[in-house]
Amino acid sequence: MSRVAILGGGAWGTALAVHLARLEHEIRLWTHRETAAREMERERENRRYLPGIRLAPEIRIETALDRALEQAEVVVLAVPSHVCRDVFSQVGERLPAAALAVSAIKGIETGSLRRISQIMTEVWGAAVGARTVVLSGPSFAQEVARGDPTAVVLAAEELEAAERLQRAFSSRSFRFYTNTDVIGTELGGALKNVVAIAAGVLEGLGMGHNTNAALITRGLAEIGRMCAQLGGRPETVAGLAGLGDLVLTCTGALSRNRAVGVRLGRGQSLEAAQREVGAVAEGVRTTASAHALARQHGIEMPIVAQMHAVLYAGKPPGEAVWELMTRNLKPEFEG
Repeated sequence: MSRVAILGGGAWGTALAVHLARLEHEIRLWTHRETAAREMERERENRRYLPGIRLAPEIRIETALDRALEQAEVVVLAVPSHVCRDVFSQVGERLPAAALAVSAIKGIETGSLRRISQIMTEVWGAAVGARTVVLSGPSFAQEVARGDPTAVVLAAEELEAAERLQRAFSSRSFRFYTNTDVIGTELGGALKNVVAIAAGVLEGLGMGHNTNAALITRGLAEIGRMCAQLGGRPETVAGLAGLGDLVLTCTGALSRNRAVGVRLGRGQSLEAAQREVGAVAEGVRTTASAHALARQHGIEMPIVAQMHAVLYAGKPPGEAVWELMTRNLKPEFEG
């Protein structure tokens, strides 16, 4: 049994707490919201983000970082990407010296264009980088909490760190694979959300399976191009953190990013779509970061470019789709 601190009381952080409590780990689930913490403690349920899932007695709800992190052997970060730097700064020297730091966050920081593990190293120092693990892959929180069979990836530059977590976190219903491609794993987890918004747009416009299959395939090609340019590996793009997560997020009814896209395709504004979906759709911010990153490195990413125009320049979604279809004709594979 390990003592695990999970920072982030949303759906994903809560689902990981539920899973790890089943394995008899001692869990401290941190949220900054006092009202939410009191309700979860009293009702033993996260009614806002994960309704219907019981929180076991092994899960202690904390609002103080000191108490959440005390003697933690593993610290899981599951906060929205746009607040992660602030949370990392608050953690600061409270991070236990020998604890494994696990990023369960999918995104690219606006402005700096850094991946989450890069921010962790920047805020906490290079020594933490050696014990940082990235968790990604096709995993809706509701299904993980329910105990549906799920498979994800743990990526770390030091494979031994990922293997330690693999042994501690795996169960009959939740299977963890390992790799050493942190770059590809993080980029796959972030960029698939952009393509998922586009997939939702297609549904909102009333388009069918042919269109969606084409989008997913060409979206994977864009993810692959950025991964290759920035140092990721092609097998990661073809695996759980790439293709697996992309298919899930583009087709699953539980995908928040896809849900935002559906509403955009039906003519809602971005503000109205996000308000109606309720929870954070990481792909909205990631679209801006991915577009900037692609331009910085000269990477051709037409789906990302069109979604950026829809989200940030008011381009009609239908026009964006037809511009993708009327691009210059070319071979499917380059070289």
